[in-house]
Amino acid sequence: MKRIYAVGDIHGRFDKLSALMDKIDIDFESDTLVFIGDYIDRGPQSFEVVEYLVDLKKRHPDTIFLKGNHEDLLEKYLSGSDRLSYLYNGGQQTLDSYMSRPRQKDAPLIPPEHLDFFKSLLMYYETDGYIFVHAGLRKKVSLNDQDPQDLLWIRKEFIQSNYDFGKVIVFGHTPLLEPLLRPNKIGIDTGAVYGNKLTCIRLPELAFYTA
Repeated sequence: MKRIYAVGDIHGRFDKLSALMDKIDIDFESDTLVFIGDYIDRGPQSFEVVEYLVDLKKRHPDTIFLKGNHEDLLEKYLSGSDRLSYLYNGGQQTLDSYMSRPRQKDAPLIPPEHLDFFKSLLMYYETDGYIFVHAGLRKKVSLNDQDPQDLLWIRKEFIQSNYDFGKVIVFGHTPLLEPLLRPNKIGIDTGAVYGNKLTCIRLPELAFYTA
């Protein structure tokens, strides 16, 4: 059976990402790798994280990268539509990470390849048995009709719900000390940026890798 590996919220912790990837026994020819979003902010190495993921996408183009609420906040910061929310939610650490990298005097703060990466992120990814999404889904709403705001931001209404979505929902966004395993959902944000571990789950076996 084809295996799926899903990685939780990284939040600028390149040290944990690189350590985790060294542990994962993925076969890119037959397995699928899914990143659940929130690659940036709060942690000190957002540039390094995105640089790694951009390179990974070049080497393994079938890798799935989802959009998190922090990528959405960055998008609004760069467009000028909402700068304060981004800075309030850990965006300054990302800006510091990009400002500290070596670059030519007139080079943009965020490289075009990184901007293209952010623009390419998916809102969700669906397989026969699973739906992967950053934050969660609202019950009694079809997948195609879900509000993007819910896909990126929903918490309590989704986590506390026992609603059967028809497939198991694999999500991040809400940091937990341990992965959340319920019949209808699996939460894999284990608070890497808050001193806890970065988690990857291998499906369908429910095997875990941490760093």
